[in-house]
Amino acid sequence: MGSLTGRVAVVTGASRGIGKGIALALGAEGATVYVTGRTVAPDSHPLPGTVGETAAEVGRRGGQGIAVQVDHAEDDQVASLFARVGREQGRVDILVNNAFALPEDLTEPRPFWEKPLSNWEMVDVGVRSNFVAAWHAAKIMTPRKSGLIVAISGYVGVTYTYGVVFGTCKSAADRMARDMAIELQPFGVASLSLWQGLTFTERARRNLESNPAMKKLTVTNPAIGSTPEHPGRVIAALATDPEIMKRSGGTFITAELAQDYGVTDIDGKVVPSLRAERGSPIWHPIPETRHGR
Repeated sequence: MGSLTGRVAVVTGASRGIGKGIALALGAEGATVYVTGRTVAPDSHPLPGTVGETAAEVGRRGGQGIAVQVDHAEDDQVASLFARVGREQGRVDILVNNAFALPEDLTEPRPFWEKPLSNWEMVDVGVRSNFVAAWHAAKIMTPRKSGLIVAISGYVGVTYTYGVVFGTCKSAADRMARDMAIELQPFGVASLSLWQGLTFTERARRNLESNPAMKKLTVTNPAIGSTPEHPGRVIAALATDPEIMKRSGGTFITAELAQDYGVTDIDGKVVPSLRAERGSPIWHPIPETRHGR
């Protein structure tokens, strides 16, 4: 039995990328994982991966993977997802808000006024979607006095990375996680955000191959990267920490939490923190701050 046997997780945006890696890591610890995303048919997206393929791999890792097609820009689809989880499981122990509408031109070095207004979709699926999923999850978690809501963010929360809208979204995700923690605290539900550095997703690998100059930049230097499963291993450790409420409300660098919990990447690598190079989180856990409300 794994450390998460009997636990139920929802991982949004898990057809591929970081979401997929997190789903697999949670599945490896025995969790039942609802894998959400828009891609259900192979070869229907420029990058490989479907919710069904991720769910199947969760099963092979020792968990139970359940694929659900969800467009997180559509509130009714999110409502249906959580209604189904409630019916089938009666609980949600972990919500990982990972879904994000990444535009194809994200890493292109052009100013915001030379990129399309449609890039604002990152706010719809990246900020608003976090709130909607957490709204539904909280209704299931709070009566049980237990649960963990994690927002996937990054150093971009305090340092310019790629563009205006991207930075706005990640900063908002951090603050949202913190303020949710204040309101969830009386119910024993934890909320926090994790800062990822370079993660070797399908998209990141493609970008590094097509633009070798990116390898020389601090933000995209392969030497500091991690696999998509690394944050999932950290989330599994968080979910089984009996003192998780002491971390609620904080923004954490994933690499630093990994060292706290003795977690390495799948190849045994200790992923470095970029605090010195890229900045420090703003939001501290609620128990550590004097400015609760």
